[in-house]
Amino acid sequence: MPIASLTFVSSNEEKHREIRGALTDCGVTVARVALDLPEMQSLDPAQVAGHKARQAFERLGAGAVLVEDTGLAILAWDGYPGALIKWVLGAVGEPGLCRQLDAWDDRRAQATVALCLYDGRTLHTFTGQATGVIAREPRGAHGFGWDSIFQPDGHELTYGEMPREEKMRISMRARALAGLREFLRSQ
Repeated sequence: MPIASLTFVSSNEEKHREIRGALTDCGVTVARVALDLPEMQSLDPAQVAGHKARQAFERLGAGAVLVEDTGLAILAWDGYPGALIKWVLGAVGEPGLCRQLDAWDDRRAQATVALCLYDGRTLHTFTGQATGVIAREPRGAHGFGWDSIFQPDGHELTYGEMPREEKMRISMRARALAGLREFLRSQ
């Protein structure tokens, strides 16, 4: 059965704006609700998002739910912090993470977004990735989270320095959303 509406579970209005904008041509209404859900501890954003999607559906009781989780895997640190990035940034902030990497020559990172759509029966996971480097210091005021410290490959600007439209053409969220859009259109 086609999905006509879904609930995006997030307290982040900026993420909601990006997702709602990306799905406008799919004929799907996207509402947002903030739920305080326990988060499993894993480096893998898809595991975290899938777990939260099931919890959100159980809490809301009906309708399709969409949950996103993001990870920032630093290659020199064997993929850490991954999906634990929000906890690391909560402790040391973007400037602190940049300084911690000063001890390594390799500043490469892989950003991942996992979008999990759950209707009470089937979990559909859509992932997008982008590779880049962690900047020496935060740059830019656009975006949210760690956008000011992630500089994608082939670009001189961090996500935080890019206008939203430019970021949404190349970001890992845009790649995950492309898979979700394709799925929704095929319903």
